[in-house]
Amino acid sequence: MKKYLSAVFCEFFFATGNCCPIVVGNAEYNNFKKLLFRIAEIIEISGVEKQAIQYIIDETIQADLGSAKQDDKTTTPLSEQMQMSIQERVRLAIRVTIARKLTEHAYRPFSVRLAESHLLQHFCLIDRIDKIQVPSKSTLERYEKMLPEKIIREMNTILLKAAISPEIETEENRLKLEESISLDEYFADSTAVKANIHYPVDWVLLRDATRTIMQAVKLIRDQGLKNRMDDPADFMKAINKLMIEMTHAKGKKDSKKKRKQIYRLMKKLLRKVALHGLKHQKLLKSRWEETNLTKKKANLIIARIENILTQLPEAVRQGHERIIGERFVKNDEKILSLYDKNIHVIVRGKAGAKLEFGNTFFLAEQADGIILDWKLYQEKVPADSKILKESIERLEEEYDNYTPLSATTDRGFFSKTNQKYLKGKGIKDYMCPRSVTELQDRLKEDDFCEHQKRRAQTEGRIGIVKNSFLGNPSKGKSFNSRNLSTAWSVLSHNLWVLARLPEADVGEKEKIA
Repeated sequence: MKKYLSAVFCEFFFATGNCCPIVVGNAEYNNFKKLLFRIAEIIEISGVEKQAIQYIIDETIQADLGSAKQDDKTTTPLSEQMQMSIQERVRLAIRVTIARKLTEHAYRPFSVRLAESHLLQHFCLIDRIDKIQVPSKSTLERYEKMLPEKIIREMNTILLKAAISPEIETEENRLKLEESISLDEYFADSTAVKANIHYPVDWVLLRDATRTIMQAVKLIRDQGLKNRMDDPADFMKAINKLMIEMTHAKGKKDSKKKRKQIYRLMKKLLRKVALHGLKHQKLLKSRWEETNLTKKKANLIIARIENILTQLPEAVRQGHERIIGERFVKNDEKILSLYDKNIHVIVRGKAGAKLEFGNTFFLAEQADGIILDWKLYQEKVPADSKILKESIERLEEEYDNYTPLSATTDRGFFSKTNQKYLKGKGIKDYMCPRSVTELQDRLKEDDFCEHQKRRAQTEGRIGIVKNSFLGNPSKGKSFNSRNLSTAWSVLSHNLWVLARLPEADVGEKEKIA
């Protein structure tokens, strides 16, 4: 009865537009409220949630089939109630993730804000009369990781198709925009998504290794599995002391000699740390049943130690080459982080960002600022000029063999190969040439100047996506996490842009209201 009354009241409030308290004298709040209502309307009209719901239902069916086959049992079809439960959970996951991106909050602060905001509760479909159940920070993280990047990309394609495809009877786009968006003009650029790591100094890697191994050893010893050794905290104090001495040695007399002495002490300490870590790892492998740890937690601790022990010899050698041997180490051979292998040195040569550590991020937008295509590269990209062709091929695949009429990029994408490719596709080439002479000739063309002037806005678009939606640096601790967060950021950004575009017959709607 309570659920029925809650549903009736929520439906009534949504229909009358009084789902949230009326706030007077705060234009920012009212604008944000209008934005969320419009985004909710776009989500409903475009049907982007259907793709995600069907994916989770299919995954659930496959999981049931696998479990039944393993246990040699028969499976039953998903009940209607189970499908409704999956639908509610997926819709909630999509809404809370988009709302978190729009409000630029981390998981914990957003969970608090969601609990106290009637507006966000209504947007996320959790406003009830009897009680309101707000997802915790851990649940919010699981919701964001519920869907793979491929499905989110398909959702974005469905959204954009709804904004460009006209209805047969009314000749209007399905999202009721004043003007349908156009994919004819293509503006591309690339940047770096910084990883959430500290600056990769050689001796700091040794500190990271000591900290991780000793924390894992402490967890094992707390379960009663002990091998003779000093307190793990003493090793942490020792490495921190050496870190301070290494920092203070710089710039002093005989600094090179002093730094070499300190690094040798670090290497000696790391040998002890690695030995204790290996002994405790073996103890946990053979006697984990005597502890209160589950098998999954025990394996996690074992893998944590294994990850550091595997990389430790190379990390020590890298520091030895640079500090003691005073030899150059190539970027491709460097360990930038002990916890994430998919991080690269990206040379940008810009003020304040000559070098960045992370992944190359490609972005292509259309004239209204809606992102058409994007990709976060796991491997190091040799040059921007290699990216353009595969981006246009992705567009053709996602938008039913549609190609833009023009392509505009900066000089980093320019190459003779790309020129021939665009000419073969019948796409007007507005790439900025590398040659000064050729650029001077092209600046005499009005169309080229106009498109290059518009391309400057793509720099701002990248800044909006990175700083307001994705985070700079990205909070993800692995490439998969950063890649998924990037996809959600693009989808949220496009919803935000579409919601701010003029609606069709806005004047008539206001008269009726």
